[in-house]
Amino acid sequence: MRAATIVRCGSPPLVVERPLPVPSAGLVTVTVTAAPITPLDVLCASGTSYFGAPAVPYVPGVQGVGTLDDGTAVWFPTDAGMRPGDGSMASVVAVPSADVVPLPAGADHRLIAALGLSAVAAWQALTWRGALHPGEQVLVLGGGGVVGQVAIQLARLAGARRVIAACRSAAARDRAHRLGADAVVAIRDADDVATLARRLQDVTDGPVDLVLDPLFGTPAAAALRTLRRGGRLVNLGSAAGEVAPLDSATLRSGSLRILGYTNTELSAAEKAATMRYLADHAAAGRLVVEHDAVPLAEIGPAWAAQAAGQAPRRLVVVP
Repeated sequence: MRAATIVRCGSPPLVVERPLPVPSAGLVTVTVTAAPITPLDVLCASGTSYFGAPAVPYVPGVQGVGTLDDGTAVWFPTDAGMRPGDGSMASVVAVPSADVVPLPAGADHRLIAALGLSAVAAWQALTWRGALHPGEQVLVLGGGGVVGQVAIQLARLAGARRVIAACRSAAARDRAHRLGADAVVAIRDADDVATLARRLQDVTDGPVDLVLDPLFGTPAAAALRTLRRGGRLVNLGSAAGEVAPLDSATLRSGSLRILGYTNTELSAAEKAATMRYLADHAAAGRLVVEHDAVPLAEIGPAWAAQAAGQAPRRLVVVP
């Protein structure tokens, strides 16, 4: 079978021929139909992640979509790059039977792959970690990214009365508008905390209840200034910087809550239940994310684009 293979950490995968996996007790084989290239895949393969350098060669891909031998469509996660073993970017994979999540009839495999764990993070950060209540006002930072796109839609589905998005590029701002954001604010390279905070405050309808933050850095510090007393900011990424210029007065005067989120807190059962919920919304046309299909044979340039931050949409590897 053909498989994308990391042969050297820090380099894009090569497509090589590998033996078909032989399932053992507790494993099932999945014929892969779609597998996203995510920032986590690139980080793990760089050899510089907090998981440590992976043993090479290995097949990357922390999640995928495919079919079982009986034709059942499923989503599945893997530990590729985090623990020994191969991932989803191959023609066929063997995964624990307990981890596969059956998909609703008619589900778009590429869309489900594009949503995947990013959508799981958006939903759980909003509802479990962020305790979103119907009628609240939500600010989504990085509204043009996959987590941000999903968060805009899921906040609506959860009953938010108003959703504001903050995005860096014009294309991302247009995307956030199309997905239903009530207002969209530009994030600019020259912004300081006070400038961006004023721009955000200009479009809010009163104080914000909850901020979803995959950026950190200056945007997170500015977003804190929009929150009501006791408001919450949930951080699940650092695309704008590992350090944010927070000030004590803002935190103390507003009695604010800053909360961290990671998918690793979820059990396998919780991930599966969340994916089933999200897949049902996607199959019903209530949840989308922009994505591009990439043939497995062309994974090298696509991987390099993702690693360089030059992929405008989620890239999904297909056979």
